[in-house]
Amino acid sequence: MRKVILGLAVSLDGFIEGPKGEYDWCFTDQDYGLSEFFERVDTAFIGRKSYELLLANKDVKPGWMPKMKEYVFSNTLTHLNNGAIVISGDFEPAVKDIKSQAGKDIWLFGGASLTASLMNAGLVDELWLSIHPILLGEGKPLFHNIKGRVHLELLESKTYDTGLVSVKYTIKS
Repeated sequence: MRKVILGLAVSLDGFIEGPKGEYDWCFTDQDYGLSEFFERVDTAFIGRKSYELLLANKDVKPGWMPKMKEYVFSNTLTHLNNGAIVISGDFEPAVKDIKSQAGKDIWLFGGASLTASLMNAGLVDELWLSIHPILLGEGKPLFHNIKGRVHLELLESKTYDTGLVSVKYTIKS
């Protein structure tokens, strides 16, 4: 069974975006384990807002992310670019079906609403957080509207010379 892995950059105070949607605080000066992670996944789950942000953002470097099958979770979008597939309505059966298919693991790319929905449904298996050494003070929190406690087991941690700390957890059932 494929795993769904939440893989995101987060500020030390738990935000994935600044108050105006900015993410200019994210380090891009080195790989930080992305190449190894990209070897592990072949599919991405993306929320509508994150998908639209990626399409609209001219600062995103082409080719930064390898080609993979993309599923966009939206109840409003009907047309997607580059062969992405929309998942709307009751997402749980679709996610369970995708997880049961042959392939590599699945990257839960974002955003916060999709993360909460999948976490609350028990469909996320691992967390890989790149904790940046910055306090944003406000913005979009990563774990908002999570229902109940989620127990984690540390798989790995790595500290970089920039102060970024990468942590990987499995979700205990």
